[in-house]
Amino acid sequence: MSNAYFKVPVPTNEPILSYAPGTKERAEIKAELKKLQEQEIEVPLIIGGKEVRTGNLGEMVEPHNHSKVLGHFHKAGKEEVQMAIDAALKARKEWAEMPWEQRVAVFLKAAELLSGPWRARLNAATMLGQSKTVFQAEIDSACELIDFWRFNSYYMAELMKDQPYSPKGMWNRVEYRALEGFIFAVTPFNFTSIAGNLPTAPALVGNVVLWKPASSAVYSAYQLMLLFKEAGFPDGVINFVPGSGASVGRPALESPDLAGIHFTGSTATFQNMWRTVGNNISNMKYYPRIVGETGGKDFIFVHKDADIDGVVVAALRAAFEYQGQKCSAASRMYMPKSRYDEFKEKYVAEVAKIKVGDVEDFTNFMSAVIDKAAFDNITSYIKYAAESDEAEFITGGNYDDSKGYFIEPTTIVTTNPKFKSMQEEIFGPVLTIYVYDDDKFEETLELCDTTSPYALTGAIWSQDRHVLNYMEKRLRNAAGNFYINDKPTAAVVGQQPFGGGRASGTNDKAGSAMNLLRWMSARTLKETFTPPHDWTYPFMGEE
Repeated sequence: MSNAYFKVPVPTNEPILSYAPGTKERAEIKAELKKLQEQEIEVPLIIGGKEVRTGNLGEMVEPHNHSKVLGHFHKAGKEEVQMAIDAALKARKEWAEMPWEQRVAVFLKAAELLSGPWRARLNAATMLGQSKTVFQAEIDSACELIDFWRFNSYYMAELMKDQPYSPKGMWNRVEYRALEGFIFAVTPFNFTSIAGNLPTAPALVGNVVLWKPASSAVYSAYQLMLLFKEAGFPDGVINFVPGSGASVGRPALESPDLAGIHFTGSTATFQNMWRTVGNNISNMKYYPRIVGETGGKDFIFVHKDADIDGVVVAALRAAFEYQGQKCSAASRMYMPKSRYDEFKEKYVAEVAKIKVGDVEDFTNFMSAVIDKAAFDNITSYIKYAAESDEAEFITGGNYDDSKGYFIEPTTIVTTNPKFKSMQEEIFGPVLTIYVYDDDKFEETLELCDTTSPYALTGAIWSQDRHVLNYMEKRLRNAAGNFYINDKPTAAVVGQQPFGGGRASGTNDKAGSAMNLLRWMSARTLKETFTPPHDWTYPFMGEE
């Protein structure tokens, strides 16, 4: 055991590479895309460091070219989930008792690997498997994930510095232990960085994990597992169990050894998970920590004195980058009538410039939505609006899934502030605008606050400081990540800890010390140097 006090390097955000024509990174990513497309891979489960093949296979395809098969993956069932639980519990003691700086070293190495030799590989896998443009992949599967690992390592060390006061004659201390049991990490398709963070944040502080990635993002998730191995994660610390929600989720959630859930996904799924835990709580050894980030109906609220040119860019990027498949994507907007014509003219002209297509064509701003189910759900809202006399389209409205799951950047304008597409999460490239009367500013703020059950992200626009102050207070609980004169997307680790309340989740702020603390169990130690030898107290003396 070392006798030194170690300091984790103070992190800075990973620089974003440009991939501009002629750059080294552009040549590297194009070569990697070609290399990956020339092979089909078979993805096994990884349990206790060993590859497990079940024969129950799922297919991995490119959403922008769904006839192109990237490979197949084996699906876990109840038997494999129990194998993974056993492997995790076997690895737990040694991992939890490993000196914290040794765990940090694994994470810092993983960050360096991703920053260098693994960057093109993971970005290319994310582009092909999840239809991200090179820029969207770069800010996600490279920069944000690198930031998660570096900043979390620093935050853990800072948390452990928090120690209590010790009066004369005693020494009070607090140690931060891993939870007993295992953590069940369930990750979404839309961010490789979230897929990499949800299992590793609990692991950093000494926990062991079962990781179920989204079936539509197993391709990049498997690359992460290979990266974990090269970084030095011991066998059994993170166990890779892709498969259906029921086949993997139910046995994991009903296990008496479940210590926590780290989740990003749909509100309905999270509520079902919570319900399952509640129904089985009497059979469990622990009260599981439940941390989840779920849905959003994220807004942009524009005041009459807003910078309209800025609003145009913010709306376009927030609604349509990565095809609107971000938890934080803007999907509803409140626009004052006095500024609508100006906004519409400029906005429609800019959206018309957007190109949609294959991610390998770097001139495309958008690509395909993730799969057939998402395509059908998103287009159902477009069809609903097309048939309604309360809505009109000012951009898009068309879609085609003959080659890939492509949907145009679509903008609906509605006369009903509680129109279906103003209330329900769509998770696609669809923005709905409600034009309000300028003299109904306060009533419209109330609508913004109460129309949706979610409270994830939101943005307000005004050049009047009094107005901004009023809007910020009035919408205090409407969003966990709140933006002023900016788009409501692109939270950065170390700058804007991410998470929302209400139906959007537990707001435990991924990428912050708040999240790490959820995976720790504190133990208070009091040591008395000169214990009393007389049990009586002074008040007991005779007069």
